[in-house]
Amino acid sequence: MVKIRLTRMGRHKSPYYRIVVADARKRRDGDYIALVGNYEPFEGVTKVNEELALEWLNKGAQPTDTAKSILKKAGVWSKYINQKNESKKNNKK
Repeated sequence: MVKIRLTRMGRHKSPYYRIVVADARKRRDGDYIALVGNYEPFEGVTKVNEELALEWLNKGAQPTDTAKSILKKAGVWSKYINQKNESKKNNKK
């Protein structure tokens, strides 16, 4: 299974995180497939590549709870849900 999750970076007691697409069987800070964005909790900065995140969500990547909340704050999750609902409407017609 492919997941969208956080990888810890930075110094001791001063972390920042990369939002990555990775195989669920890999280690937290191990290899990843794609870099989707960055999250800096102490500065409150979140950068997400919306196109890439939506692409992986449409391919079936499952976000972790924390990654999902970050995607919600960035507005990516609502775009994904809207796309999903539109495709369901188009399939019914």
